[in-house]
Amino acid sequence: MREADRLVHAYFAAVTAGELPDALLTGDMTAWTTTQGTMSKAAYQEVIRLLARISRVPLRFTVDSITAEGDRAVAEARSEGVLIDGEPYANTYVFVLRIRDGRIASIAEHFNALIVQEKMMPLVRGGQ
Repeated sequence: MREADRLVHAYFAAVTAGELPDALLTGDMTAWTTTQGTMSKAAYQEVIRLLARISRVPLRFTVDSITAEGDRAVAEARSEGVLIDGEPYANTYVFVLRIRDGRIASIAEHFNALIVQEKMMPLVRGGQ
């Protein structure tokens, strides 16, 4: 398995587990999401923990494709899960990862923001 494929699959397994470990990330890792813009590594790790807290059934990701070239890997993926209010959750994504020294140096999550706003944000605002 290519290093990029291994890192992409390790990333999705970590998100499903609700904890994105430092071992997968460079010290200066940054993230960007469709709804939150640019954030630090620590802030992004907290977003992953928050996602676990608002999920009754953790999000499971299906990776449809991984394209890797140079220091970049692009993953097309889908998720399914159940939120703590019992609502099913599903979304589609394109993740762009930059890789340095065998770790993720940056990640950009492109997804359907409307689904996040309708399904997740009420739970986040509710203090979950």
